[in-house]
Amino acid sequence: MTYKLDLEQITILLSRMAEALERIAPSYQFPDNLEKAEGFIWEAQLRKLQIIEEIERLPLSCLQGIEQQKRELLENSRAFARGLKANNALLWGARGTGKSSLLKAVHGQLLSEGLDCAIVEVQREDIQDLPHVMQVLKHSNRRFILFCDDLAFEEADSSYKSLKAVLEGGLSGRPDNIVFYATSNRRHLMPRQMIDNERGSAINPSEAIEEKISLSDRFGLWIGFHSVDQDTYLSMIENYVGFYELPVDLEQTKSQALTWCMGRGHRSGRTAYQFIIHLAGTLGITLKK
Repeated sequence: MTYKLDLEQITILLSRMAEALERIAPSYQFPDNLEKAEGFIWEAQLRKLQIIEEIERLPLSCLQGIEQQKRELLENSRAFARGLKANNALLWGARGTGKSSLLKAVHGQLLSEGLDCAIVEVQREDIQDLPHVMQVLKHSNRRFILFCDDLAFEEADSSYKSLKAVLEGGLSGRPDNIVFYATSNRRHLMPRQMIDNERGSAINPSEAIEEKISLSDRFGLWIGFHSVDQDTYLSMIENYVGFYELPVDLEQTKSQALTWCMGRGHRSGRTAYQFIIHLAGTLGITLKK
């Protein structure tokens, strides 16, 4: 038995199919006004750029032991916010050494200087959405720092190839109002084992390695972070105590801070800040924003 559908019935069926597809894969959503908020975060599951009402960060002066890193990233970011050419930046190094904190603090410093620049965070798992996000942001009159925290790629992951194209922008180049910053524990964003395997199994090892590490070369600015010595760690503690105006004996607090970091086997800015949170809790004090 056969059925004949008239034009009206076909139109209704196509409309229903389109609505069903729309529910399965909703369209991308962006705020009507990208000029107001200081920051945004890309919600991949909702395909939505979400406004961040308040960015949690420390002032730049609170970050100790990374003076050169502060200067390099601030200079690059300030040039970008002023409408000049700037490099994509890769902040790499040991865990907890202040990479993400520095990025947010530099952004806050730009705003305090009256330089209008928004920060947009995209999760590592959502890198494939970057081209569409950039396509929308490039039509804005505002400048944006695209930010990916803890960026790294595993052996079976091929999404790094799409990121390479995004960083350069293809034939049209990277939009002038967008710069890409990333933090990573790996200098070349790839695990050492992955690079060694490519070297050992390739017919031409140098070409295989070049393919893997060329992603990090797309970042014009590399800023390294390293574990701090004891004096720098204690300087961080002293700075935090002064900034938050904690009513404690400084020498006794430093001694407690050393015990705290030994229990974690690691000295870093993160360890110092976690100790201050613990200290404030024992004092019944809420740390001010």
